[in-house]
This record gives sequence, C-alpha cells and structure tokens, in this order.
Amino acid sequence: MQYTEIMVRYGELSTKGKNRRSFIMQLAQNVRGALVDFPAIKIHADRDRMHLILNGEDSTQVIPKLSKVFGIQTFSPSIQVAKNPQDLKATTEEIMEAVYTGKETFKITAKRSDHSFEMDSHEIQQFLGNAVVDRFPDIKVQMKRPDINLRVEIRRDGAYLSYETIKGAGGLPVGSSGKGMLMLSGGIDSPVAGYLSMKRGVEIEAVHFASPPYTSDQALQKAKDLTEKLTPYVGSIQFIEVPFTEIQEEIKQHTPQGYWMTLTRRMMLRITDAIREMRHGLVIINGESLGQVASQTLHSMVAINEVTSTPIIRPVATMDKTEIIELAEKIDTFKLAIQPFEDCCTIFAPPQPKTRPKMDKVLELEKRLDIDGLMTRCLAGLKIEAISAAQSETQVEEFADLL
Repeated sequence: MQYTEIMVRYGELSTKGKNRRSFIMQLAQNVRGALVDFPAIKIHADRDRMHLILNGEDSTQVIPKLSKVFGIQTFSPSIQVAKNPQDLKATTEEIMEAVYTGKETFKITAKRSDHSFEMDSHEIQQFLGNAVVDRFPDIKVQMKRPDINLRVEIRRDGAYLSYETIKGAGGLPVGSSGKGMLMLSGGIDSPVAGYLSMKRGVEIEAVHFASPPYTSDQALQKAKDLTEKLTPYVGSIQFIEVPFTEIQEEIKQHTPQGYWMTLTRRMMLRITDAIREMRHGLVIINGESLGQVASQTLHSMVAINEVTSTPIIRPVATMDKTEIIELAEKIDTFKLAIQPFEDCCTIFAPPQPKTRPKMDKVLELEKRLDIDGLMTRCLAGLKIEAISAAQSETQVEEFADLL
C-alpha cells in the first residue's frame, strides 16, 4: 500500500509544559538526521504531533529508521485522499480488503479538525462503518481493543486514513537533556550505556583511548564501528580518539602492578573530564557494572572518581551481564563487541589488580608521574571525526508550525 504521510505521536513530550517547544524542535532535527537518505520528505511539527510528508519516498524503508528515533511514542503511516465521502468510502474499502482476513474485529475512529467538512466525527464513523459492514457482512464491530482500528482524520489539506500503529523508541529526543562524554572501550557494556543515555535525551560524544602499537588498527576500527551502530538513534556522533600510549608506559614503568588499573582509570577519567570541558559537555558516561571487574568495585570507584567532581552516569551499573548482553543484541553491537581485538584497558591488565585500593597509596604513587605534562601532550594529540550511518548530509528544515 502506497502511503503518503507518517503521523508521529510524541508520548513523554506531552509532560514538558513550557519546555515542550524546544523538545519538539530537537525531535524534528533528530528525525531529519535519521532520514538523511530521504531528502524529499518534508517535516511539519506542531504542538500535538508531527507529520512527515513522504513525497514519493518508500515508506517501507523510512519506517525502520523512524522506529529508532528517541522521543517518538508511536507513529502511523497514512494515506491522503480528497475530502469527499465517496473517496473516503472507496479508500476505506480498499484498506479493509487489504488487511481483513475474515477473522478480525474493527472500528472506525474519526477526528474532524476541519469543521467545514460536511459530516461531523460521529457521522463519518457511522458512514464508513456501514460501508465496511456492507462490503464484509460477517465482520464484527468492537469498540474496545479491536483488531483493526481504522483512523480517519479530516484536516484542512485533505483526509488521512491509517490503520497501523507502530511502536516508537520512546524516551526523550537526543540532545534535549544536554551533552555527555561516553567512555567507549570497545567492549559490550559501554555501547549499551551510550544507548541508554541517548534514550534519556543525552547527546553523546564517544571518547576512545588508543595505545598503538599495543592496540591495533582493528581495535580502533571496532570502536568506530560500535559508534556507528548508535548513530541511527541520532544521525551522527562525534568520535574522539585519545592517544594513550605514553601514559600507560609511564604508569607501567614507575608504579607497582597492583595499582596499574587504578592509576590508568584515574588518568582516563581526568582526560575525559578535560575533553568534556573543552567540548562543553555536562556529564561523563561509562559502562561500569558494579562488581563485574576489579575496577568496578565500590572501593575502586571511590578511588578512581576522586579526580573529578563531574557527575558520572553509569546506566548499566545495576544490571547483570545477561541483561547487558540482551540489550547489546537488541541494538546490534554484541557481535562487534566480542571481536578479539584488545583495547588499552586489557593490554596492561595486571594479574592481581587491587580491588580495594588505598587512597593515600594512590596519591603517593601519582607523585611519580608528570600528570600535567602527560595530560597536556595527550590532549594535544586528540583526533576528532564525525561518525554517521550515511555519508550524505542535509540541512535541517525550518519548522514554522511549532506553537
């Protein structure tokens, strides 16, 4: 069936009161980013819903991309017809012939926003309901939870009919809650943490620590590929490669093995916080899961977090590994994450890391390191690139219908 429009319902945005306009604007921008490969689509966003005018674009390709955009509760592909009873009747019969198999119940739900139309909502429902019963004498009407709910909306520019309600990704539009720096290791957990943060409206930038020649080009590419897996939810993500070799070599050379992990993570957090400040982020996000590895005990977290007062969001902190893997499979990052390319967190992993590091010992060991110099040289070597699912770019439209 050839659809002409997709109607989007906002869901949680309905609770945003005076801030609603900015949330809708952000959602409209994100929808355009997700549909960059469909330049003919026009987006009209108003206070209650958003309309995507397809202009001939293939809805079967648009729908899977739209379903990943956070901030959308549900959406319905619809067909536009002329505003007259006969065209409404003919299209209603055509739709029912396509979807009715002889078993389903149905109802007609009409909404008339154009009050100049000759029938009111009740009359439209009765007229089209009678047409369906005449065409399918055995069909049953059911007002609550029917199998087929044919929606008819009479607007100024035409009549729109739809019968599908497709579940959206929910959550808040990415960017509506501010920006955070995602510490992306290349493992299973951190992409899931990024996904969950974006679902709550956080725009993420991926910070990846690379230590060549100890880490390979394949490990770096894996991190970029994982970032790309997250782009359908927003359109594009900035990927920040951090040169970390010198710092890890200094820690290994000047400190005891048991504290390598703690000191390494403290340096990572310092650098991520500095990048956050440079990039005007508000929080740091990571994939730490409580008790999963030595650096993720409460004692280790306290020792590592001491270097910053910036809030750290840990979306998977209370999830077990099975739950994280299930989400990783859902967002299609799991198979990439388990590829056997070591990241810098594993190449210098000590055989017996301290799970309860002593803060006074940590501070004493850090005196052996030129922390300011190491950080200055590291930050000078950052490489930043935009990772996107599509290579083409598009301008975000103006959305004049916002109220």
